[in-house]
Amino acid sequence: MSHFLYQLRRVKAKDIAQVWKLPVALACMPFYKRKHKDLWIVCEDKNEARDNGYWFYKYVREEHPEQDCLYAISGKSPDVEKIKALGPWVEYGTLKHWIAYLASSKKISSQKAGNPNAAIFYALEVYGLLKDKRIFLQHGITINDQKWLYYEATRMWRFICGARPEYEFVESVFGYPRNCVEYTGFCRFDNLHNVEPDPKLVLVMPTWREWIADEDYRLEQYEGTTVIAQTDYFKRWSEFLASSELKRMGERYDVRFVFYPHRNMQKYMEYFPTSNEYLQVADASAYDIQDLLKQAALMVTDYSSVFMDFVYMKKPVVFYQFDYGLFRKAQYSEGYFDYRNNAFGPSMETLDEVMRELEKYLAKGCAVSEEFLREHGRYFPLYDSSNCERVYNVVRDA
Repeated sequence: MSHFLYQLRRVKAKDIAQVWKLPVALACMPFYKRKHKDLWIVCEDKNEARDNGYWFYKYVREEHPEQDCLYAISGKSPDVEKIKALGPWVEYGTLKHWIAYLASSKKISSQKAGNPNAAIFYALEVYGLLKDKRIFLQHGITINDQKWLYYEATRMWRFICGARPEYEFVESVFGYPRNCVEYTGFCRFDNLHNVEPDPKLVLVMPTWREWIADEDYRLEQYEGTTVIAQTDYFKRWSEFLASSELKRMGERYDVRFVFYPHRNMQKYMEYFPTSNEYLQVADASAYDIQDLLKQAALMVTDYSSVFMDFVYMKKPVVFYQFDYGLFRKAQYSEGYFDYRNNAFGPSMETLDEVMRELEKYLAKGCAVSEEFLREHGRYFPLYDSSNCERVYNVVRDA
């Protein structure tokens, strides 16, 4: 009950204003279903087609065109033309989207919600009013103990995992019924083979801070300020970007640094310094994250699970974790992955430490160790270009 009340507090007026679509969609759904008896509906964030959902949809349209499949996306998305070139799509959140979603036999999404209205469908699906087959593709390998992904909070039909230790952790801790959790590899991994990175490109990708992005009461509680630019997150990353050491390494090794903050933090781009000629601050609407991941030879992040894609391509990572204790307390509890003791990259707390580690990697051409490669084999025993095929088989048989 407490979880339900918490979710109820998150319902906004715009969610309530959409309630009328539910009875209309339910009335229209049987007629729509006569023509679409086995419809699969796919989505990511409403503005995107660049993650596991996109690669899955692309695979189905190209390899199994006989399957009735529809992609939900905003018509204003910079990615909508990619979807139009592949096949049918529906405007995200419209009445037609509601009807198609209710009529579909499989609901496939890289987002936990993946529906026309998160608040309304949360009540319908999680509390058993709507029994459907939802397949969660994920948009990042789960490495933390995230209770909002537990079975009691999602009721997902299938939970797709990208790494073997992730699969073992989710299956043993998250409470899903037997055979609900599947280790197949991520759909987007199919595009991460035979990659030739640019040795002159370093990708800097910090994740978000929930209390800052939401700007709620926790902002002042955790940061001691309500001024975004004065938060520890912005001061530390601004210090990193403005560092004379970063500029010196750019000059010495002829490298450029691309700073790509999490999409939940991109609304604050104005607070990040851009004066270094070896530094580029990347806007999510203008850059494809997977292209950047493939191009870069080295990554700097804090806690972003996207580092696993980088590791999948056998490339090294440096973790800059100046607020580890607060992140664990305020955002994600520790899971199976130990940032402080792992083979993929060192964890640093100070700027000086990070700069020293960066220079070590740049000086040796961003090479990885034998220990890294051994651990890679343990994390990714399925290391091939058949991830989409395996996911397709799971969806088909679900």
